[in-house]
Amino acid sequence: MPIGEFGRPPEMPAEVSPTMTTPMYWMYEMAQASLNPARAVTDATRILFQNPLNPWSSTEFGKTVAAGCELFERTTRRYGKPEWGLHETEVNGIRTPIEIRSVWEKPFCRLLYFDRKHVRPLRKPQPRVLLVAPMSGHYATLLRGTVEAFMPTHDVYITDWSDARMVPISEGRFDLDDYVDYLIEILHVLGGNVHVIAVCQPSVPVLAAVSVMEAAGDPCVPLSMTLMGGPIDTRNNPTAVNDLAAEKGTDWFRNHVITKVPFPHPGVMRDVYPGFLQLNGFISMNLDRHMAAHKSLFKNLVKGDGDLVDKHRDFYDEYLAVMDLTAEYYLQTVDLVFVKHALPEGKMTHRGRPVDPSKITRVALMTVEGENDDISGLGQTEAAHALCTSISDNRRIHYVQKGVGHYGVFNGSRFKSEIVPRINDFMQSVTTTPARASLRAAAE
Repeated sequence: MPIGEFGRPPEMPAEVSPTMTTPMYWMYEMAQASLNPARAVTDATRILFQNPLNPWSSTEFGKTVAAGCELFERTTRRYGKPEWGLHETEVNGIRTPIEIRSVWEKPFCRLLYFDRKHVRPLRKPQPRVLLVAPMSGHYATLLRGTVEAFMPTHDVYITDWSDARMVPISEGRFDLDDYVDYLIEILHVLGGNVHVIAVCQPSVPVLAAVSVMEAAGDPCVPLSMTLMGGPIDTRNNPTAVNDLAAEKGTDWFRNHVITKVPFPHPGVMRDVYPGFLQLNGFISMNLDRHMAAHKSLFKNLVKGDGDLVDKHRDFYDEYLAVMDLTAEYYLQTVDLVFVKHALPEGKMTHRGRPVDPSKITRVALMTVEGENDDISGLGQTEAAHALCTSISDNRRIHYVQKGVGHYGVFNGSRFKSEIVPRINDFMQSVTTTPARASLRAAAE
């Protein structure tokens, strides 16, 4: 998760990227290009030593050479945007094909709909769910498991945020105010009869968007919002991510991590926070774990353990695929959420107007946290309840999932078996006659 948040943009010079960081992205591109011949040679060597017609392919030496070549190619490759790979689901015990299509689009986001082609009509409509994916350096496909878990029982939509380096500079800026505007427009497109789930970083903009809509009496407010592992108030149990932002301050990030997109990307000369820097930060936080994983990959390739090799490939094909963030969005996130704590301090604004969560009265609230979350500490997401003072007690609930970290809040076996059923019960409760007992039961 990148450091995220809200409010009015901080004062920034017209040229955001300082002279010292401007060449950084260009040097990275040259380094990537210089490795292309080596990658081509190692890939050809791997194919040679995996060819069954090659007598060396069945020897320990041949397997070791092939494994080493694959390891080099994978650790130096630039990973593209992953495919969703979701072709069918099971609805009421029937295998149902899926068509993924865009139903709304702007330069920095598409709204994707996972259209289930039902073999027979449903007896009654299922709840519609809008998943707001993090704009955090990874693609929306990071929530593949989240989408998969909800599809059997829900109509699912998801925000597919654009890679900033692929958006021409002529399309203009994209900041936190724009993010909130996008969410409001999407809710208008969906007509309001929808449940919103914000995963990680979007918890702040979703809460802000709903607050703005409630203050304006907007009829398209969602039925409920579920905030999962989000940095609503990072003063509660601050993590290493929170401490870094508070310690360094906004100017440090502007001077050290903001650079310009190089040619030949469509977004050439746009100021961005590059995805490769974000990835380096992720990896450095758990360097020993990643090194151990790649050592295991090498050993499993030599042994020929296909299942473990495939699991490694699937995970890192997703994990190592990163996108750039616009500089203005990233710096506002750092400044307003982690440094100034604008939302819990009551100082957040949208287009110059105060963001007041106490205005929320029609939207039910659920917050979900992981017991071992090292990105958004315990209590940071729960803080939303203290801000949304006008939501009645029978329309709000907080749940802490035991034994999971940040990733486990929205993916994995415990998410599917324990968190999803509770979210579904919560949605059902707020769309029927609200009952305090039913909501309390969802948290037990």
